[in-house]
Amino acid sequence: MKILVTGSKGFIGKNLIAKLKNHNYTDILEFSRETNIALLDEYCKEADFVFHLAGVNRPKDQSEFMDVNYGFTSILLDTLKKYQNTCPVMIASSTQAEQNNLYGISKKAGEDLLFEYSKKTGAKVLVYRLQNVFGKWSRPNYNSAVATFCHNVANDLPIKVNDPILEMKLVYIDDVVEELLQALNGNENLVQGYCEVPIVHTITLAEIVDLIYSFKKSREERSIPNMSHAFTKKLYSTFLSFLQENQFSYDLKMNVDQRGSFTEFIKTPDRGQVSVNISKPGVTKGNHWHHTKNEKFLVVSGHGVIRFRNIDSNEVVEYFVSGDKLRVVDIPVGYTHNIENLGDTEMVTIMWVNELFDPEKPDTIFLEV
Repeated sequence: MKILVTGSKGFIGKNLIAKLKNHNYTDILEFSRETNIALLDEYCKEADFVFHLAGVNRPKDQSEFMDVNYGFTSILLDTLKKYQNTCPVMIASSTQAEQNNLYGISKKAGEDLLFEYSKKTGAKVLVYRLQNVFGKWSRPNYNSAVATFCHNVANDLPIKVNDPILEMKLVYIDDVVEELLQALNGNENLVQGYCEVPIVHTITLAEIVDLIYSFKKSREERSIPNMSHAFTKKLYSTFLSFLQENQFSYDLKMNVDQRGSFTEFIKTPDRGQVSVNISKPGVTKGNHWHHTKNEKFLVVSGHGVIRFRNIDSNEVVEYFVSGDKLRVVDIPVGYTHNIENLGDTEMVTIMWVNELFDPEKPDTIFLEV
């Protein structure tokens, strides 16, 4: 199957082509501004499906709206007609097509052209009125406000929000691409003559900005946002895509003493926190118990023993642990416990605890095992 993608180097085009290749579509005819226009004839002659994603929304000259959004669409359809190719054609329009502005007018003109083409040729056409698409590979100051906000916050640049309470409707690039793949297979989401991406997120500009600033701060606080919220998860992925290559890493605070070190790695608002504990040979750590706080220990390097004693008993229970055989040991409440490094190298333990540390309520009572 030969798939023609116009606007192949654009935001949606790049993401769509990457996904098509992941699904083993190898015969992709990529057409962009840099492509020799002569190739359009060959591509339109051979195509079995057309994703028409080429367009402009922030041109240097206002005339480009009609030149590209309408004019190039006309050229594309005329070329398909020239070779009597009635393969399905999808066009990326915009909800702005309902508005009386130059961009909206040009998008509506492109839609009308496509519908007229369908009437004359019998070709199947799919018009997607997309709204505020966000995600990786989007361009700041061009594709969307989200792209601009993520880019600026990630790079310590100021942002301007004219109307904080403006409610935005957004669609995520992966959801857009998934819908386009469904359309390729004849399963498009059609609503009253237009195609739509079924997953739409509604949120105010102020909420978007607050989330993005919280993502930046989370690297300093070693925290992770609540990923059970679908929009937060998608926006966080988008924010990370705007980090410069020299910004990928960040330091953690290692609490070091003669026994080894203890370093907080990740804190979450609802799933506790994860830390890395390093014990030197012969060192024993712990000897305390908790009322409500509970933990999971996972030794990933070295070997040692985790000991437990019910605070009402004299019997000691031992679990021998090693990085050679990974297994998790739960630390129940009401048991004093410790962990000892039995090897001659440092022992590394990943520790999860169900709540963030509160110095006012540490819930840690010292008691020798």
